[in-house]
Amino acid sequence: MLAIIGGTGIYQLEGLTVIRERHLETPFGAPSAPVVEGRLGDTPLLFLPRHGAGHRLLPSEINYRANIWALKKAGATRVLGLSAVGSLRREIAPGDLAVPAQYFDFIKGPRHKTFFGEGLVAHVSTAEPTCRQLSRALAEAGEGLERPIHQGKTYACVDGPRLGTRAESLFLRDAANCDLVGMTNVPEVFLAREAQLCYATLSITTDYDCWMDDPAQHVSVEQVIARYGASLERAKGVVKALAERWDGAQDCTCRHSLDSAVLTPRESLNEAQQALLNLLRR
Repeated sequence: MLAIIGGTGIYQLEGLTVIRERHLETPFGAPSAPVVEGRLGDTPLLFLPRHGAGHRLLPSEINYRANIWALKKAGATRVLGLSAVGSLRREIAPGDLAVPAQYFDFIKGPRHKTFFGEGLVAHVSTAEPTCRQLSRALAEAGEGLERPIHQGKTYACVDGPRLGTRAESLFLRDAANCDLVGMTNVPEVFLAREAQLCYATLSITTDYDCWMDDPAQHVSVEQVIARYGASLERAKGVVKALAERWDGAQDCTCRHSLDSAVLTPRESLNEAQQALLNLLRR
């Protein structure tokens, strides 16, 4: 089943016929909000607002483990995240949509980044952290747009909630060779891989961050909100097109990421660890 994680400005999904809300408790605490189970046209899907109802959670306050666990428990096999980002490249203009293929983890604060530890050891490969099938499906869904969706980009994830300095913006662009900057996709993308979920992000570019010489181009909250509306509608159109053409029978290597990643023998695990591993492997 396809799950949508809504970012800034996306706290509900228009056109979604709600079947039920699932209030799921997880071993890691409560997710950002109840998981909404519904149908978009003929396609069953799940929806979860990343920042909670009314945008009440900072990026560092989001319980990423609980969100991914809850979506997996509710039946998700593929997750599409929607996220506002800043552009570090002139050719990725405000208003454009992009699908990252790579991630640069620039998080320095204490976010929980793995389901493993405390007696359960696993090391998943994240050389290719996003799902190629889902990314390709996003590109196909956006073919009818007046502007193509940028593909194969690198997303740098920062702590927030403050907006970055110009020195940080230049470092991420020039030294780290990143194309986009945001605050929420790490550890979400890596937890999805640990949960054997196909994952991709549809990024909505709102600004040029602050690497440009012209101070008028430096990001501000007012600028983000002013430019967000039209792009948000385009992103929702891509989601609708993706849902209409989605083939739930597809399989890919993302769904087998734990096959050789777990090092701790199963007989050494306690009941809670076995239950977690059983869910992640589902």
